[in-house]
Amino acid sequence: MLFEVWAPHARRVVLHAGGEEHPMHRDPEREGWWRAEASAGHGTRYGFAVDDGPVLPDPRARRLPEGPDGLAAVVDREAYVWRHDWEGRGLDGAVLYELHVGTFTEAGTFDAAAGRLGHLADLGVTHVELMPVGPFPGVHGWGYDGVAPWAVHEPYGGPEGLKRFVDAAHGHGLGVVLDVVHNHLGPSGNRLPEFGPYFTERHHTPWGAAVNLDAPGSDEVRAYFAGSALAFLRDYRLDGLRLDAVHALIDERAEHFLAELSAAVEGLSAELGRPLFLIAESDRNDPRTTAPREEHGLGMDAQWDDDIHHALHTALTGEAQGYYADFARAPMAALAKSLTGAFFHDGTYSSFRGRRHGLAVDRTATEAHRFLAYAQTHDQIGNRARGDRLASHLSPGLAACAAALVLCGPYTPMLFMGEEWGARTPWQYFTDHQDPELAEAVRRGRRREFAAHGWSEADVPDPQDPATRLRSCLDWDEPHREPHAGLLAWHRALIALRRAHVSPRTRLVDVHVAYDEERRWLCMRHGGLHVAVNLAGEGTAEIPLSVHTAAELASWGECEAPEGDGLLRLGPHSAAVLR
Repeated sequence: MLFEVWAPHARRVVLHAGGEEHPMHRDPEREGWWRAEASAGHGTRYGFAVDDGPVLPDPRARRLPEGPDGLAAVVDREAYVWRHDWEGRGLDGAVLYELHVGTFTEAGTFDAAAGRLGHLADLGVTHVELMPVGPFPGVHGWGYDGVAPWAVHEPYGGPEGLKRFVDAAHGHGLGVVLDVVHNHLGPSGNRLPEFGPYFTERHHTPWGAAVNLDAPGSDEVRAYFAGSALAFLRDYRLDGLRLDAVHALIDERAEHFLAELSAAVEGLSAELGRPLFLIAESDRNDPRTTAPREEHGLGMDAQWDDDIHHALHTALTGEAQGYYADFARAPMAALAKSLTGAFFHDGTYSSFRGRRHGLAVDRTATEAHRFLAYAQTHDQIGNRARGDRLASHLSPGLAACAAALVLCGPYTPMLFMGEEWGARTPWQYFTDHQDPELAEAVRRGRRREFAAHGWSEADVPDPQDPATRLRSCLDWDEPHREPHAGLLAWHRALIALRRAHVSPRTRLVDVHVAYDEERRWLCMRHGGLHVAVNLAGEGTAEIPLSVHTAAELASWGECEAPEGDGLLRLGPHSAAVLR
């Protein structure tokens, strides 16, 4: 078997495979690469020693049975026998469901999560979006501290477990999207710098030195991360990737890494004969993120839209701290602007940033499905001090209003696990760092961060306490009780309505919103649909529609459809979808 590794500055590299040592030789055709032949098969442990240093796992390891600090294991990528054929499922008409493997069930494994996929199929979502599954030290964590971008976290079930999960999802007609992290590696277990210039001091990020996308050696680093992305799409039959915090991918080269990745994924899609897509998380509010490459854009198929979340959150809760401040000044107006133009900050002043932020999209040419709309995500829940969900504060009626705007709007909707039944279990920040000093630093940092906002230490859960993760696991008894059962039925109905009535190619210019800031009602119209909500806690809202009559498709709370006068009457905390 041929083993290869990129170590451009090494003087000597030794392969350790199956308990034997094999000196490696420079590849005469590829600068910086070393190679050696050795007897090995599926499961053989191996690693590389650079310049007489410790034996380290392969940077491109597909499996790390003992975690990031142990040896790699050879994986026969053809060994798994797929049970279900899969032609792929594209982003058009998608309803995504964000899922964290470690807390979707208390067992916290791929197999346990697969046992709940029937629930998602019944709900009507089209794709499961898995939070990162790359290896990290310890057992439990969010996954954003991964250190091996080609491998799969062993406690979840490793590579075979992920394949079984994807296969099971396909059996239910569900596509699978994987959240991948290219902008940094975790603080513990990252051995890439011992192999080569994977990072550069030319740029800095919140996590330290930036991933090397434009300094000397960056050709191979770009190929490393792009190759990882393509391998997951191909070998695990995934439908798409969610790219974490792409604004932290600092790249000054003429062709940005994301555009290069977009082209590579497009090529793989043609090769495999099934649709593949990329979704970016970006803080820039930059239309170029999803603009086509031929128009000098980055070619992402869609991006998360935090402005819609922030506007909806402030309208529902009245919160005004931090980045919510600008949205909270006139929350209904902010929500209307975000729903019709994708970005609230489209060149406007951001008090949170202390500068102007964003750029307006071309509403006449931009399709709404290129933006993901959501009322909750792992970030927007887990990065709160207590990890409290909306349902722990809002009435079921307000939760129903949020669902109507997200699921029956023109944007690609996404739910966070448990949101469909108004889960009241928190989703808190938890870690399992094995380094005691790092664990204590994270614990102190978390408490210090929230102390600055007035929280006492006792109110901030200890990330390292196993109870913090256990509290964050879904309670699967909740959906069988009220008001959760009613909310679950409401979400199912809205998703079915979306499938029947919402065009997947609505342009932003065709989205219209009317609202009343003082009376707290809002009505969004696109295609033949009207989606109306009354967020006020008392009184009936009389909402003028653009038509004299409309058929009620679904409603929550008190609703009187217009019968010739064009007025929809909604009671407090009520929602309606009409055609």
